[in-house]
Parts: sequence; structure tokens; C-alpha cells
Amino acid sequence: MKRARPHVVFDIVGTLVSFDAYFSHINQTIGPKLLSHTITAQTFGYTWMTAAELEFTFLSISSRHRQYTPVLSAVFFRTLFMLGVPSPRSEFTEAERDACIAGYSLLELRPGVGECLETLRAGGFTVWALTTGDPTRVLGYFANGGIEFPRENFITCDTSGVAKPALESYKPALEKFGAEDQKWFAAAHMWDVSAAVKAGFRGAYCTIYEQDACESIFSEKMEVVADDLVTMAQRIVDASNQ
Repeated sequence: MKRARPHVVFDIVGTLVSFDAYFSHINQTIGPKLLSHTITAQTFGYTWMTAAELEFTFLSISSRHRQYTPVLSAVFFRTLFMLGVPSPRSEFTEAERDACIAGYSLLELRPGVGECLETLRAGGFTVWALTTGDPTRVLGYFANGGIEFPRENFITCDTSGVAKPALESYKPALEKFGAEDQKWFAAAHMWDVSAAVKAGFRGAYCTIYEQDACESIFSEKMEVVADDLVTMAQRIVDASNQ
């Protein structure tokens, strides 16, 4: 009989990885042009990637899954228009768009990621990743931050062709664990971790990105809530031992 083991699956981008470098790269590339329309780089960056995530998700749930980066590229000019730029293609170029997207590859790990993962592993957990990103780019964030993350514990939604938070997207992770194993999902996106709980995980939510959990629309129980990654990791370990 196999011994029950504790596992924790992380969302990566937005949770263990910050968007700060992406916003900074946008500012360096097109910041002055954006400000001429009273748009900050962070306002545009957040709106742009949120618009891309919307279309990415809609494509996925209608059985037309695409990788995220081409979708991000496709909605660049539309996002500018929606934010009030009347003729985006006359002011912004495809080269600028591509330079901004390149900033997505420069994202950096959040403070405390190393200690967070060490705490969990010392507590007996096997750490996994489930992401909508492509493996090369996302694993590069760890390599650039000097942290080794095993490729065999890295799961991408591109493999199944179903994007988070569709409940089916969490199955490839759940299927790797035994029936008696502890199965935790940790994220800084409430939409993600709450869906994972509905799919069968125990939930751990970190407020480091969103701050406001919007609990009025996400009713699933979070067994752990913390303001930083290290505290979240320790609370997961403590909860698993109770």
C-alpha cells in the first residue's frame, strides 16, 4: 500500500512571479506615448493582459485553445483603443508591441519564493506547478532567479488544451496523486484557487497580488489565507499536520 503524501500545486505567474518587470518594460518602451493619453504603464499592462486572458479563456472553453502569447499580441491595439486611444495603429507600432511582449520574459520571482518552497519541502511536501504559460518561458523565471524547479513536476494547460479555471484543467494534476494523498493548490488569484478547490484541492490563497479576495463572488473555502508566500507555506504545513 502506497504511503499517503502531501502535495502542493502552485500557480506561477502572478503568484510566485511578479508582473513588476512587465509593467516597467512597457513604461520604458511606450510610457511617454501612453501618458499623452493619461494612461499609466501599469494601467495599460494590467488591462492588456486581462483582455488577453479573457480571449484566451473564451477560446479555450469553445474548444479553440491557443497559447497565451499569440493572444496577448493579437489584442494589443484593441486594448489601446478601448482605453481611449482613437487611432492606435497610427501612434503605436508592431515593433513596440513585440518589445512590450518581450518584457513578459523578464518577469522576476517574488521575494521569499526560495524560502516558501524550502519550507514546504522540509514539511514533507512535493511541490508542483500548473500554469497556462509555456514551459520554457516559465521555467526560465526560476532559472533566472537561481532556483531549480524540476521539469517533471511542471504541468502546462497547453498539454491538455484546456485552460484554467475550467475544472477539467486541474485533472492532470489531481491524477498524479494517490486517493489518500493531501492535495493543496496555492495561488494569488482567487479565481484560480477557488476553482481548484471546487475541482478537489484544498485551497491556500496569498493576497500578495490582488489584496482583495472578493469573497462575495468566490464562496469556496480557503483553508489558508496569508499576505506573503513564506507565511502561506508555513500555514499549509501546519494545517497538513492537524
